[in-house]
Amino acid sequence: MPCLSLADIIRVRRQIGLADLGLSTLDTLVAGLPTGWDHGAGQGGSRLSGGERQRVSIARALPKPARILLVDEATSALDTENESAVAAAFSDDPRQRTRVIVAHRLSLIRAADRVLFMVAGRIIEDGSIEQLLAAKGRFADFWEQQYAAVPGT
Repeated sequence: MPCLSLADIIRVRRQIGLADLGLSTLDTLVAGLPTGWDHGAGQGGSRLSGGERQRVSIARALPKPARILLVDEATSALDTENESAVAAAFSDDPRQRTRVIVAHRLSLIRAADRVLFMVAGRIIEDGSIEQLLAAKGRFADFWEQQYAAVPGT
């Protein structure tokens, strides 16, 4: 099977009517590739870094008409730049759907309507981010650990 370039993938997406939904996460990625949109991604994305593969996966997932989008640890192994790009891609998703996001890093849940905070497989706190922060429980401690050094969070 030939190695498809990112341009080939985009061309097929447009042919089947998926247009550009979810592609904004790829703009900066592609700008840094040696041959841009014509860069071959390799089998299974072998020519891309882990963060780049994650961004391509998200760009592929967002156009799908699923009513529920399940995301498991989308940012766990990403650097700050890729983590920000992934979070922005989810924020830009125009589809009205339920998103279930499993995350240890909290960047993906900043706009969540509801958070279920789990410890050892059990839900120990449930509410909006504002409610959980006001309750000053385990979620608030976890939030503080991640964002204490970042002004304005």
